Amino acid sequence: MLAEIITIGDEILIGQIVDTNSAWLGTELSKIGVSVKQITSVSDDKQHILEALALAEKRADMIIITGGLGPTKDDITKHTLCEYFNTHLVINREVLAHVEGFFKKRNRPMLDVNTKQAEVPANCEVLFNNYGTAPGMWFNRDDKTFISVPGVPFEMKGIMTDVALPKLKETFTLPFIYHRTILTQGIGESFLADKLKDWEDKLPAKEIKLAYLPSPGMVKLRLSIKGENKEQIKKMVDNEVKELYNIISEYIYGEEELGKEAPTFQSIIGKILTDKKRTLSIAESCTGGYISHLITSVAGSSVYYKGSVIAYENEIKIAQLNVNPETINAYGAVSIECAEEMAKGILKTFDTDYAIATTGIAGPTGDTTDKPIGTVCIAIATKQQVKSNRFIFSNNRDSNIKIAADTALNMLRKLISEN
Repeated sequence: MLAEIITIGDEILIGQIVDTNSAWLGTELSKIGVSVKQITSVSDDKQHILEALALAEKRADMIIITGGLGPTKDDITKHTLCEYFNTHLVINREVLAHVEGFFKKRNRPMLDVNTKQAEVPANCEVLFNNYGTAPGMWFNRDDKTFISVPGVPFEMKGIMTDVALPKLKETFTLPFIYHRTILTQGIGESFLADKLKDWEDKLPAKEIKLAYLPSPGMVKLRLSIKGENKEQIKKMVDNEVKELYNIISEYIYGEEELGKEAPTFQSIIGKILTDKKRTLSIAESCTGGYISHLITSVAGSSVYYKGSVIAYENEIKIAQLNVNPETINAYGAVSIECAEEMAKGILKTFDTDYAIATTGIAGPTGDTTDKPIGTVCIAIATKQQVKSNRFIFSNNRDSNIKIAADTALNMLRKLISEN
């Protein structure tokens, strides 16, 4: 079954709010076997909404409309739906009783405008809203289903979760849709595609779709398939994921489950350090404390994290981290040699099991011919060894800081996993 989501509201189009409803709906519909074909945002204009509905009805089996169901004059969805379905508004007594109870419970007066919330198109099935006053509405026309819900996210989610999604599962025989998302870091999208081209070429014959989802320094690989046999589908994807690990295991750091927050380097490292009862310290220059922020964003990080030194000035690197002045004179502050001495210095000063050090040119100034913007040197130290590398990231300061932090944490993750 194919669905289209239509979000109504000028506030979305002018960027005043971000449309989080569609993202949530896409996830939840996929879980029950409904594929979203398109997401459309339209203004608070009757003609615009009517045109969007007509086009969506041609493309999809199910149309979900969010927004425009409030009690004010700019909320026109109900009136527009009446025109689209050639019907009129009627007072629904159950909804009216709910609205009256809603205001009575909160000891607030019931205004005439609030009574209008109980008006619904005569030919719709009401989807009760236990989280607000505007009910959802379900329409059937020919073989198409239309669902209209409020735009307020917690009300939309409540109606969909409590009523609409269960009703969809009861009403329709839906396929099983399976997504498996692999998280990679340290390799660009084009290089990743080149490594995977032979493996990827075999996927269409198995009806498995592969999507590359790049972000600064990372690429997600999502495998998707739908069908009737849940166990068979999962087994097919599992086999492909095993092959994927064989090809690019050095770049994979985890997996993301649809609808749930993806694992982060700081949470992964936190668990490993806690389990191994190891400690960490950090020396930061170009990342300016961002790595320390990520580490301490994890609850319970005080168990393994001892502290940091943010050493921007060379004098601080020398005085606080015991970097040899001759190292800076010979190689510069942005060098593998300096990063290694920073890591060894913080490791010794804080007496930790592991240490991270970063030094680089985040930009937009400070670059030289041999050290362009985005040059970052990272070192990871233990009492037995130091591992380091020089990278050239992007021309954007914010991206450089984020990518450098993720790269440093991933280097630490790999080193810890080896020991």
